[in-house]
Amino acid sequence: MFDFLKKIFKGDESKKTDSKPIKKTNKLKTEPKKPAVTKSKKFEKESNKKTKPKNDAAQLKPAKKTETKPSADQDDTLKKDEKLSFAEKIKQGLKKTRDAISGNLSALSFTKNIDQEFYDELEMTLIAADVGYAATQQIISELKDRVKKEKLEDGAQLKSLLKKILSELLQHIEKPLIHIETSPFVILVVGVNGAGKTTTIGKLTKLLLDEDKSVLIAAGDTFRAAAKEQLQVWSDRNNVTVISQDTGDPSAVIFDAMQSAKAKGIDIVIADTAGRLPTQKHLIDELAKIKKVIQKFDETAPHETILVLDANTGQNAINQIKVFNEAVSLTGLIMTKLDGTAKGGIVAAIAKEQPIPLRFIGVGEKIDDLKIFSAEDYAEGLLE
Repeated sequence: MFDFLKKIFKGDESKKTDSKPIKKTNKLKTEPKKPAVTKSKKFEKESNKKTKPKNDAAQLKPAKKTETKPSADQDDTLKKDEKLSFAEKIKQGLKKTRDAISGNLSALSFTKNIDQEFYDELEMTLIAADVGYAATQQIISELKDRVKKEKLEDGAQLKSLLKKILSELLQHIEKPLIHIETSPFVILVVGVNGAGKTTTIGKLTKLLLDEDKSVLIAAGDTFRAAAKEQLQVWSDRNNVTVISQDTGDPSAVIFDAMQSAKAKGIDIVIADTAGRLPTQKHLIDELAKIKKVIQKFDETAPHETILVLDANTGQNAINQIKVFNEAVSLTGLIMTKLDGTAKGGIVAAIAKEQPIPLRFIGVGEKIDDLKIFSAEDYAEGLLE
């Protein structure tokens, strides 16, 4: 979103070298191959409950590698490739946000002096990228204070400082999903129509399977005719079971899924729900009913209530969070379709105005394109 910064911070790019340390990522190091277990057996519908980890909670991390352990030189190369791949994927997903407003900055003064004109142009740029007024004012204020404190006079020095300030703001919502060792661990997925809930459930299932968890899906969207079929396609790809009914109460479907998961020793139940607009009060109220039915089976459930947001909605996402949070007490967010929008700054607005943990971001259409949110990587992707 900030191509103009390449002009403002002229000469900054020339300081980079190929020897610069590669940014950290959430990828795990390649590990030795574990005893072979076929996926079909591992996630067989009628399989027994597998041994749980000894720790009380397991933080979700990107997929473990199961290939034969490479040599030392190969291992270093693989680590480098994995880091580059993860960082580049985030940058690619945010490209439209970086590029969309560059044409509006031709009037920006390219003087080396850090003056009010620079701050005014930066403010307009941030707001245009859907960073939001409140977050923009905070970023500008902190930037001014640090420039004064550190006695900076050259605009080229501001790039890294701006990244740091943005990253610090985003860290308020950088809290990866924690899987509590209770069985089944219930994830309730909510959102408006077209936000990408079904696709996100498929990708989240893949991520959880890669974390050695067994998963069962509850087709709780009983309103949309194609919802069950779409979930079935994803479940076939992931080799997991979908609990559904041709017609009926979504609460009953989810309750049945929890009973089935308990009987079969399944680790996690992901419950889909029908899309609903924040203005449809009767449908929003229905979510509260679903939650009460879930708690009849397990009073601690749902253990995670995730709102799926479409990044294309921009500032409207703030209102969605408010409405759904009032109805079902959200514990996490997933932001989808970041690769197809110029409104990626909305994440900063959420961090300032509705700081609910952003668990994952969707940066592509592939099954592995659901990434654990990292404040540092996101800031780097916006201000490359």
